[in-house]
Amino acid sequence: MDVKLPKLGEGADSGVVVSLSVKVGDTVSKGQTLLELENEKAVAAVPSDQAGTVSQIHVKVGDKVSVGQRLVSLKEAGQAPAAPAPQPSASAPRPSRGPRSEPAQAPPTAAEPEPDEVEEAPPHRAGVAPAASPSLRRLAKDLGIDLARIRGSEHGGRIVMADLRAYIARLQKLAARSTAAPAQPAPPAVEPVDFSRWGPVTVKPLSPLRQVIARRMGASWTHVPRVTQFDEADVTGLLALRKEHQAAFEKQGTRLTLTAFLLKAVADVLQKHPVVNASLDASGEQLVLKSYYHIGVAVDTEAGLLVPVLRDVDKLSLLELSRALEELAQKARERKLSADDMKGGTFTVSNQGGIGGAQFTPVVNLPEVAILGLGRGAVKPVWRDGQVQPRTLLPLALSYDHRVIDGANAARFVVDLVQAIEGFDPKRVEG
Repeated sequence: MDVKLPKLGEGADSGVVVSLSVKVGDTVSKGQTLLELENEKAVAAVPSDQAGTVSQIHVKVGDKVSVGQRLVSLKEAGQAPAAPAPQPSASAPRPSRGPRSEPAQAPPTAAEPEPDEVEEAPPHRAGVAPAASPSLRRLAKDLGIDLARIRGSEHGGRIVMADLRAYIARLQKLAARSTAAPAQPAPPAVEPVDFSRWGPVTVKPLSPLRQVIARRMGASWTHVPRVTQFDEADVTGLLALRKEHQAAFEKQGTRLTLTAFLLKAVADVLQKHPVVNASLDASGEQLVLKSYYHIGVAVDTEAGLLVPVLRDVDKLSLLELSRALEELAQKARERKLSADDMKGGTFTVSNQGGIGGAQFTPVVNLPEVAILGLGRGAVKPVWRDGQVQPRTLLPLALSYDHRVIDGANAARFVVDLVQAIEGFDPKRVEG
C-alpha cells in the first residue's frame, strides 16, 4: 500500500520535505503524521490516509515532492515487507530522471515529464470537455493549448497545474531538440564570482522559505511600478489610551499593543478607499474590489519574514483583535502557520518599530496593491495649541502599485489614516 502526497490546497501542487516523523518498521495509524512539508511559507503535517507498518520510505529531507508522488509504502500486519526496487546492472543503461531509481515499468509522473515524446491523453468522449478548473482552462486557452491532449493525474483524469506544466515542459524539450541551431542560454543575472580568491568563505544554501521570499520579492519588484507616500502620525493619545487600559487587557489574557490600534484605524480607512483594498486580476485588465478587510501582518521570525492574515479586522473588537494578533504571531514564530493562514489578505502592515529605524519603503505583497510600513515612534517638538509640545510621532510609509492607485488617491488615504489614528475614539477600547 502506497501513501501518496494529497492535494495541498488551491494552487499548491508541490512542497519540500522538512522532517520525517516515521522510520521503516514503525506502525502508523490512519491520520498519523508521516512527514512535514514546507509550501507557500507554511509548514504542514502530511498524515497517513491508511494504517499499517512502514516498509519503505521514498523521500528524504530536502526532497521536493509533487501531488500524487509516493511518500511511504505500508504493509498490513503479518504481510511480508515490500521488495526493494530493482537496481540496474552495471551493463544496463541507467535512468536519468533523478537520484532515486523507480521500477522500469513505472510510468512517469506529472512532475517527471518524459523527454522523448509527448504522451497525449486518450480521446475524450465527443462533446465532453476534460475535467479542469476554470482558471486552468483560461490559462490553457491563453497559451493556445488543447486540454484534450493532456493526461490528467488526479482522480477521474482531472487535469491540474502540474499536468499542464509537465506537458509544456515536454513540448519545450521536443522543440529544443528539433531546432537546427541550439539556442544560447541566457546570461546569468549576476556574473559568477569565486569569492574564495580573496579569503575564506562559507557557502550556505537558501532555505525553501528564503527561496519563496526571494521569488515573490523579485516578482513584485519586476511587475509593480511602486511609489511610496510618507507621513507622520501623532500617537501620543494612543499611547496614553494603551497605558490606561493595558492592565485590564492583561487580566483578560492578552496584551494591548499600538499595532492593534493601528490595525483598527487601517480597517476604517480602507472602507473609505476601496481601491487600496483591491487587486488586479490575472489579465491585468480588471480591478477586483473586495468587500472584506483581511489584513496581513509581517512577523519577523528566525526562519524569515512571514505574513499571517487577520480576518475581518473591521468586525473585531480591540480585545478580539489583540488576541488574534498575539496568537497568529506566536504561530508564525513556532512555524505552525497553515497555508490558509497566509492567504486571502487584502492589505499588509509591516511594523519595524520594535526593531528601530524610521522611514522605509516596504515591497508590495502581490496580489495586493498597497502595504503600510510603520517605523519607530520618536518624541519631537510640535507646535500645538499656540505652543511647542513634546509629541510622539510615528513614521508612516505607504507603498502602492501605481498601475492601480494614483498619487492623489494615495495621499488622501494617508491623510485620512493620520486623522483616524490621531482621532481614535476612546470608547472603542472598552467595546
